[in-house]
Amino acid sequence: MITDKIKELEKLRADTAKLEASIKDERTKELAALPAYYGFDSVAAFAKAVVKAGKGAKVSEKAPKEAKAKKRTRAVVTPEIKAKVVELANEGKTGAEIAKAVGVSLPTIQNIKKAAGLVKARGTSEPSAPVA
Repeated sequence: MITDKIKELEKLRADTAKLEASIKDERTKELAALPAYYGFDSVAAFAKAVVKAGKGAKVSEKAPKEAKAKKRTRAVVTPEIKAKVVELANEGKTGAEIAKAVGVSLPTIQNIKKAAGLVKARGTSEPSAPVA
């Protein structure tokens, strides 16, 4: 029955809260004992030694932000970009060089070259016909 499940959930939440409090207390006791464990007579001396061991690295209380995955945007292929790609391809530049110079991805360059008829069709020595 659903009420039994709700009661069980409430009990589990109460148990979780007790466990969290217990862990917090235990952690506090262990941290307080660290200076004496490592032979320091005060927390300040221990903290100074930790900073020195960290070579003066700054300690931040904030957790590091996780890097957000940058969402890629589609390249806007203008007639100018197409003309530049054709020009560079005719100069003998590689697809990667053209992509870097124009600022679009290599697959975009390949698509432009294919549409312009600059790519050989598979199995032939003739360039493919340009797509209108």
